[in-house]
Amino acid sequence: MKLNYYPETDSLYIDLSEKPSVESKEISEGIVLDYDTAGNLVGIDIDNASKKVQLKELTLTRIPSDIRAVAT
Repeated sequence: MKLNYYPETDSLYIDLSEKPSVESKEISEGIVLDYDTAGNLVGIDIDNASKKVQLKELTLTRIPSDIRAVAT
């Protein structure tokens, strides 16, 4: 899973899978879910993210894998 924040558009994309998105559905204003060919959720796009999500802190609890931080 990858979280990508784009400050120039104030959008946050949560990439849940390496599979490509083939269908998107807006479930509420500025929140779009992306699905693969099998109908599985592969990503979440949040517009105006700074108004909808607490971006200053990320807390991970009991994640069963390695955690890698990449700062740009």
